[in-house]
Amino acid sequence: MTTSTRERIVAESLRLFAERGYAATSVAEIEAAAGLSPGAGGLYRHFRSKEEVLASAIREHIERTRKQVTDVLSQATVYEDRPLHVRLKMTCHAGLAKMREEQDLIRVLFRDLDQFPNLVAEMREGIVNPLYDGIASWLAAQPEFEGADEDWPAIASILGGAVVNYWLANESMYEPPTRIDEKRFVESWARLGMGLTASGRETAS
Repeated sequence: MTTSTRERIVAESLRLFAERGYAATSVAEIEAAAGLSPGAGGLYRHFRSKEEVLASAIREHIERTRKQVTDVLSQATVYEDRPLHVRLKMTCHAGLAKMREEQDLIRVLFRDLDQFPNLVAEMREGIVNPLYDGIASWLAAQPEFEGADEDWPAIASILGGAVVNYWLANESMYEPPTRIDEKRFVESWARLGMGLTASGRETAS
């Protein structure tokens, strides 16, 4: 698939912002990375400013995340024939994969977005909250939990937060907390997910 100039600018700018920081990345460097003549103003034929490039990157990731959440929820019943703990492990793997997919955006968020509170709000409402809502909806849709009187958003915040913390610790300190590898983390995450609900505790017993 052919990548447009605009797409290259967005992708390369996000990569550079993640590696060097927003302020330390020049428009000319973005242009060069995107295959344009540096300093010739090619970026400005597609965006009004460097900040607009950053905003466009965030909004494109938001749109992609919304589609991914919708796709996951639409397939919630596909694996109902598999044991609950297996489905939970699959969900945890998917969460970690999403964190890896968004690693450049996450680095930019923690490094630079405090100067752009409007973009932080867009990320919160467009990516973070929908992901937690997606976990809550997925849990509620599992047949073992049908009719369960559970606080799914609160449970989702615990499970989702564990995935985020594990990935961030691994990313920032170059190894997982207490060197727990991903296989052990996923297995324990699934056990935690089952234990947080009455139905899950009955299924596990």
